[in-house]
Amino acid sequence: MKKILYTKFQNIEDIIADLAKHAAIRKALTRANLCKFWKKVAGEKFAEQSKPYSMMKGSVMVIACKTPTVAQELMLRKTQLLVKFKPYVESLDMKLTDLKFDAKKWIDEAEND
Repeated sequence: MKKILYTKFQNIEDIIADLAKHAAIRKALTRANLCKFWKKVAGEKFAEQSKPYSMMKGSVMVIACKTPTVAQELMLRKTQLLVKFKPYVESLDMKLTDLKFDAKKWIDEAEND
């Protein structure tokens, strides 16, 4: 039986540094960080009934909404939301050109459990 030596371990810091070299992973991490700011941008009331869903080409963020009414209300506030997003977008050195609100994308976590 061949003896296995476990001597070439890699530090987690080195693994993360290697992953961070890939543009797609950096882009995904940046987008995920931007999504964390949705609650601050939308406010408590809308953050409970909507959440970032994905990013589309052209730097468009898709927001899943609990109901079409919420989607419509957010659509009316789109300009204000983009202005509120601006400091976060700039700090992450990325672009956000538009917001799209979609009630069909909503997935309720309580139903999945």
